Amino acid sequence: MGNDRTVARVLLDRRGRTYAEEAGIRLSDRPGPLYQLLVLTTLLSTRIRACVAVDAARELFAAGYRTPQAMEAASWQDRVDALGRGHYRRYDERTATMLGTGARLCLDRWHGDLRRLHREATGDPAGLRRRLTEFPGIGPTGADIYLREAQAVWSDLRPYADRRALAGAKRLGLPGSPERLAGLVDEPDFGRLASALVRVALGEESAGEVTRVAAR
Repeated sequence: MGNDRTVARVLLDRRGRTYAEEAGIRLSDRPGPLYQLLVLTTLLSTRIRACVAVDAARELFAAGYRTPQAMEAASWQDRVDALGRGHYRRYDERTATMLGTGARLCLDRWHGDLRRLHREATGDPAGLRRRLTEFPGIGPTGADIYLREAQAVWSDLRPYADRRALAGAKRLGLPGSPERLAGLVDEPDFGRLASALVRVALGEESAGEVTRVAAR
């Protein structure tokens, strides 16, 4: 267990920023940041590199599309152009459409406030996943991305580790359950650990290097 804690600490030191943080989202339990996380999740859900999705999200937010109202009010071409500036070109036209449709769904169903979605599901991960997959472009993997990041502010989700996070843990020789992984870090840090484990699973971070540093 002691060595596992060292590995977890090294991983957090090296790759402890969540994808939301990289996209410039100051995540909190408020409508704006929770919607921005939904936008980022939509972008991360396509078969495109995570760094490109993060850059595209930053461009959308820089253009002012930080709320569902602003996203829907933007023209389809404006959304395409913002995605293009983030080099999100392979899926830009389809994604621009999905972002507009998703913004309208967020407004119609939850009045632009995804805290309502959280309350509606009474914190049940399965219920949350089911509701999140109602948004265009977000399937089971996308719902996992959202909940993995949202656990930083929705503490009733912790510890939430999806398939990719657990795959990263396996590469590092760490425990294979969310509960045992949670014992390696302070509770508020678990979301950062889960994101860092995903980076190992995706090859953004070297498992071998992390374990070598931990063994010093």
